[in-house]
Amino acid sequence: MELTCVTVDCSDPERLVRFWSEALGWKIQHSGAEGAYCNPPRGGPGLEFIHVAESKTAKNRLHLGTRDDALDEEIARLIGLGASVAWEEQFAVGWPYRNVVLRDPEGNEFCLGNEPRR
Repeated sequence: MELTCVTVDCSDPERLVRFWSEALGWKIQHSGAEGAYCNPPRGGPGLEFIHVAESKTAKNRLHLGTRDDALDEEIARLIGLGASVAWEEQFAVGWPYRNVVLRDPEGNEFCLGNEPRR
C-alpha cells in the first residue's frame, strides 16, 4: 500500500487548494467546484479537496503539521492568505521550540512550529 494523498472535505475546494498551494509552495494539478488537488514539486502525497454539503462542526481528528524557522513571519504570511490563529501550545519554561495551531480559511486546524528538522 502507498499513501497518495490526504483528503479534506470542504465547502469550497477551489478556495482551499489556492490557500494550501500558496502556503506550501505546491502546484495545483486540478481545481474545480467539486474537487481540487495540489502536490509537492518533488513528488509525494498531495492534498485533495472534495466538496461536501455539510460544514465543519468539531475539532479535526487529523491535522497537518508544518514547520518554519521564521515562525512569526510565517504566521503573518499565512494570515494574509486567509488563515487565523487558533491558539499557541503552552510548554514548560525552557522548551526548545514553539508550536502554534492555526485554522485554514474553512476552519481546519493545522500546526506550525519551529522545531528542528527531522
